[in-house]
Amino acid sequence: MNKPIRRVSIFCLVLILALMIRTNWVQGVQADAWASNSHNDRNKYDRYAYPRGNIIVGGQPVTKSDFVNGYRYKYKRAWVDGPMYAPITGYSSQAFGTSQLESLEDGILSGTDSRLFFRNTLDMLTGKQKQGGDVVTTINAKAQKAAFEGLGDKKGAVVAIDPQTGAIRALVSTPSYDPGRFAGTGAEDSKAWTDLNADANKPMLNRALRETYPPGSTFKLVTAAAAFENGRFQSVEDTTDTPETYLLPGTNTPLKNASATEPCAGATVKTGMDFSCNTVFGKIGADLGRDKLRAQAEKFGFNNAQIDVPIRAVPSYYPKGSSPDGTAMDAIGQHDTRATPLQMAMVAAAIANNGSLMQPYLVEEERAANLTTISKHSEHQLSQAVSPATAQKLQQLMESVVKNGTGTKAQIDGVTVGGKTGTAQHGQDNSGLPFAWFMSYAKGADGQQIAVAVVVEDGAAESSEISGGGIAAPIAKQVMEAVLGK
Repeated sequence: MNKPIRRVSIFCLVLILALMIRTNWVQGVQADAWASNSHNDRNKYDRYAYPRGNIIVGGQPVTKSDFVNGYRYKYKRAWVDGPMYAPITGYSSQAFGTSQLESLEDGILSGTDSRLFFRNTLDMLTGKQKQGGDVVTTINAKAQKAAFEGLGDKKGAVVAIDPQTGAIRALVSTPSYDPGRFAGTGAEDSKAWTDLNADANKPMLNRALRETYPPGSTFKLVTAAAAFENGRFQSVEDTTDTPETYLLPGTNTPLKNASATEPCAGATVKTGMDFSCNTVFGKIGADLGRDKLRAQAEKFGFNNAQIDVPIRAVPSYYPKGSSPDGTAMDAIGQHDTRATPLQMAMVAAAIANNGSLMQPYLVEEERAANLTTISKHSEHQLSQAVSPATAQKLQQLMESVVKNGTGTKAQIDGVTVGGKTGTAQHGQDNSGLPFAWFMSYAKGADGQQIAVAVVVEDGAAESSEISGGGIAAPIAKQVMEAVLGK
């Protein structure tokens, strides 16, 4: 072989070796990065090349995969009662991606999760069509329906939690949307997506987890908890030193109650809660101080940036730097205090569970297409929000509110119900229509429990007609009845 040919041969060999090294590098080392690259359209096509797994509620799927046999997509996602379950399932769109459980559980639902490797390999060898796994939720179908129908055309949210386990039994946000309207890639899908995102009512906003509101008088339970935990009071019958007219500290501004005829001056803690006296709990909060109130709020979950159910909730907020007059307003759920409906359901659940706050969760188990369990949720405590002794005092207060106070519309025959109403002011100089709140728990004779938080933004009502007891309590009652079989 002459020298020029030998050089060309060596050069070609080097090129072949370089190509082999590069190929192995791409397929072995960089495979995952290329596979997960957002510009790799093959991922989208593969996701809909076979039936996607389902999201399960009460043993029944609330999702399905429709065979469309398109050029790029063989299947398209569809939903059963889409608007009712959208805050839980989210959407799975060929054009616009995924959200909520459809996104967080995509590996199981699409069948690409590494834990399904053996099952997928076996199916490939036997010639069986690939199929995604299922995600089993904690949702109670009857409670979800009761919450959704209870809100109706109102703007608001409902969250119901099992206090003993943290399992979320209902999670509703209204107005809602149908994920099936934009599941494909056509012009109608694009228009539906554009219209939903332009809607001023924000139907795609998950108000249960991703919106915060001033909690209003429901926060008085947190203030009462701080007072008991710090030894300010020993009993719900202890008398407070509330004056007839209470001026916000450092100001000449009187803190007003809902009515001048309410028996708030010198009221007991229980009477103050029954009548939801602003002066009673505003003064208690100011006397305790911002740091003790904040510490108590944080034990219930406020200021926690990582409440994942597994959908991440936005943090509920209790301020750190309020002035004394601001602290008095924070103590009654106004000023800068803000909470998600999930957060207030967590407060009610912790009180019902003797102070133990369990981690809220939506997914009971993940399983393969052949129903083999891949993973199962393990319950765990998030915090000890209050001592059992304090929790029992708070239960006395909440049960008295339902029996004798502002929450009588939540009463259920044969069931122990505790609750707290709230009518939260907001907007510049409180110019906005109030938000109606109700947080509660119910305990059946069989030991079954449920904690519920409801918030309603009722733009159709007159401001004077909006109250937590009148608008939100009946919705909570329907949800509690659904869970307890009433």
